[in-house]
Amino acid sequence: MLMVKADIIYTVSGDPINNGMMLVDDRGKIEDIGVDLTVSENCEVLDISDKVIIPGLIDAHTHVGMWGDGEGRDSYDGNEYLRPITGEVRAIDGVNPMQVSFEGAREGGITTVQILPGSGNPIGGLGFACKTWGKVIDDMIIKDPTGLKGAMGENPKRTHGKGFGHTPISRMGVASMIRDYFEQAKEYGKKKNLANQKGEIFDLDLNLESGWMALERKIPFRIHAHRHDDILTAVRICEEFGLDYSIEHCTDGHLIGDHLGSKKITAMVGPGLSPSTKVETANFTDANPALLAEKGVNVCLITDHPFLNCRYFLTYGAVAHKYGFPFDETLRAMTLNPAKAIGIEERVGSLERGKDADFVVLSGKPFKYKSVIESTFIEGKQVWKRDII
Repeated sequence: MLMVKADIIYTVSGDPINNGMMLVDDRGKIEDIGVDLTVSENCEVLDISDKVIIPGLIDAHTHVGMWGDGEGRDSYDGNEYLRPITGEVRAIDGVNPMQVSFEGAREGGITTVQILPGSGNPIGGLGFACKTWGKVIDDMIIKDPTGLKGAMGENPKRTHGKGFGHTPISRMGVASMIRDYFEQAKEYGKKKNLANQKGEIFDLDLNLESGWMALERKIPFRIHAHRHDDILTAVRICEEFGLDYSIEHCTDGHLIGDHLGSKKITAMVGPGLSPSTKVETANFTDANPALLAEKGVNVCLITDHPFLNCRYFLTYGAVAHKYGFPFDETLRAMTLNPAKAIGIEERVGSLERGKDADFVVLSGKPFKYKSVIESTFIEGKQVWKRDII
């Protein structure tokens, strides 16, 4: 058992607890949380009464472990480039849990990540969620799969039309390939169901199986879209097929906030602290999270690591807060909102009884300039500590 004492505990699901205490059991679960809790004789005490605790951060769109950090281009395993439609590939098969990026995530206070394939293909494959500590990725998994990755705009155009000289070379082409994929998956699903009803043998098509899962709403479609027209096309397609979905990046979302808010979409917003290096990010603004949330969009902040180094995730939150995102909403956008969007809120995203004891120790209140992450805990175990304060 471990008793943690802190100056303030931000639970996210409720009010902050001043002079808070949190009891962690031997399974790494939160047994109790509050004030003036009883400390048993055999309980280890972590007295950080001058520190602040927040839930472990959740990065809902990242490529840690699969983008060559410290390994070079040979380990850029995020996209299966040679074909534009690759629903059969799985991010879990391309992730190196011992890559330096996982340590960077822990340094950044990130305890849970949703790792997705890249955005080179209109249909890119399946993502999954895992903790950021461990050596065997299978043991780190929280949920698999967590969504089917898709992409609109310049990335698939550049990768295929310019990179390999085949479709898609236009936005029309990207959209048509996504529609065609889901039409094929729909027919595939009908045949599969009919075969199952008749007790007949059915040959699985792993590519279309992913699309069928999305059509059955077993997993959401997570679709990369920066520019406002791409976002609208993504929403249009998802509504045509009745998909659960999230808009990944949503950089121009603030330009069409009323439309997106009326649909109560989920937007994975980021990366922040980044230059507008693409034609489709010309309208980037740090106020985007605040402007979207004001319109009723469910906002989750993301790093898209390595495009924002995951070590600076909390700094991105501070910038979003500076540009109008309210404090409580900013913290939720980095914890409980992504947990719910991924479907893992029963375990992570807030500090509550029965949940995993994933938490971050800060020197001061979140989003303050001088506040630093001092240590990161996953399931009650310290997995990262700052050597120099």
